[in-house]
Amino acid sequence: MAERLQDRSVPAALKATIPVLSGYLVLGIGFGLLCQSSGFPWWTGVLMSLIIYGGSMQFVLVGLLTSGASLITAALTTLMVQARHLFYGISMIDRYREIGAVKPYVIFTLTDETYALVCTDEMPEQCDANRYRFFVSLFDHIWWVGGTLIGVLLGQIIPFSTEGIEFSMTALFVTVFVEQWLSTGDHIPALTGVAASLVSLAVFGPSRFLIPAMILITLLLSLLRRREVQS
Repeated sequence: MAERLQDRSVPAALKATIPVLSGYLVLGIGFGLLCQSSGFPWWTGVLMSLIIYGGSMQFVLVGLLTSGASLITAALTTLMVQARHLFYGISMIDRYREIGAVKPYVIFTLTDETYALVCTDEMPEQCDANRYRFFVSLFDHIWWVGGTLIGVLLGQIIPFSTEGIEFSMTALFVTVFVEQWLSTGDHIPALTGVAASLVSLAVFGPSRFLIPAMILITLLLSLLRRREVQS
């Protein structure tokens, strides 16, 4: 009992997720507004954030649903956009081995931002690693769902145009691209991604280029990686 009283996993996890809170609220509000402007019932966006919790994929999914895309297209797009989470999960196998009954939940909530906080083996002082990782996952999930709820409520209360709100994720990806470009001296992967996307856009058009572009990028980067290993 004394050890549990001294455990500071909850406040430490709350403090660690404050930066995520600021980003998730803004993006979650944007997603909620997008759902409202797309004609979905208010609860749809909240439910998507609760059970899909896909970040950028949720923005893409709204576009797919409103454009009448097939289930196969939606499934393949989801697989390509979220494929990086396979590697997140693999790298966390040992860390989540003893986490207990909440294992399915922490695996489900392993977003980019959550992964960045829980992938380290260095825990804050007086923290149980398993409890800390669980509460980081829980708080981040709450911030995203809360932001979405605020967005859908604002969309119902405040009558303003939401035209262009879907560009928020494009702006986020551009920001991440620029940050990665400035932080590394190897620009070949970035240039490969841009070139493959432009070629796919020219060949397949704006409504069908996403999946071919991702497949092409994966193939090219795999070939480049193989050449580096062989050399």
